Amino acid sequence: MSYEELLKRAMKSIPAKTESRFEIPTASVYTEKRQTTIKNFTDIAKKLRREVSEMSKFMFKELAMPGNMRGNDLILQGKAHSSLVNQRIKEYAKEFVLCKECGKPDTSIQKIDNYMFIKCEACGAKRPARRI
Repeated sequence: MSYEELLKRAMKSIPAKTESRFEIPTASVYTEKRQTTIKNFTDIAKKLRREVSEMSKFMFKELAMPGNMRGNDLILQGKAHSSLVNQRIKEYAKEFVLCKECGKPDTSIQKIDNYMFIKCEACGAKRPARRI
């Protein structure tokens, strides 16, 4: 067989789409009067393997709204559309969860002195992270 024939045969055996084992979770958002409630916020933080306090701090800052935690819910003192909340969660995941080198979510946040680093447990990459 020629090289081209072997290459074609190999390309046919490769699956068209590889499924990702990681999906960024979607928030369950309810708006009442002047408050927005994210019902499954602690579940989202657990799936992203991040502290609820750090993730809520990011949400408060990025949505420009004060808020607090009530049980498993994040209560925002203002109206925020569900698409905006989900967009901010995706931004958080891209910046603080996914590895910039390999794209895997197997990262952890390490604090050394006054600096924060994101360390990938899959490929070993380490990069500085901005303060929240």
